Amino acid sequence: MLELLPPLNDKNLPWLDVIHPIVVHFVIAMALITVVFDVIGVISRKKNLFEVSFWNLIVATVAIFVAIIFGQVEAGLANPYGASRDILNIHSTIGWSLAGVLALLTGWRYVARQKDPANLPRGFLALDVVLAGLVITQVYLGDKLVWVYGLHTVPVVEAIRQGVVS
Repeated sequence: MLELLPPLNDKNLPWLDVIHPIVVHFVIAMALITVVFDVIGVISRKKNLFEVSFWNLIVATVAIFVAIIFGQVEAGLANPYGASRDILNIHSTIGWSLAGVLALLTGWRYVARQKDPANLPRGFLALDVVLAGLVITQVYLGDKLVWVYGLHTVPVVEAIRQGVVS
């Protein structure tokens, strides 16, 4: 059955390049802009900002599940070593938690929007801060996995294949 899978390239992937970071940048942008527009919308009382925020939240929620699918596959092919194993595990756990938070916020936002589209519950803003914190933490951990440990970079993949790094 394994012979049916495409061979792994020089980045240890069955496709051209890593897809997870490409998709996850949509999540980062949409989630953070949601928080920014919510805060500005509450301060300025502009209903249109809540509308933009809501649709950004929906896109972020859909995109995070796509990012998680590719992230899980690519993490499985990454051959993490040393401390990168722990960081990758934390990054994966927070990623799934972030998906739950985004889904919860989207559902809550949908219900609150049906009641009064021009008003945002104060508790929602508190969870917005949690959302921003989780996103920033994920960015930090993901950057560390790539820029410090070099997962899915050609030199690190070659070193792992040669047994230099384990």
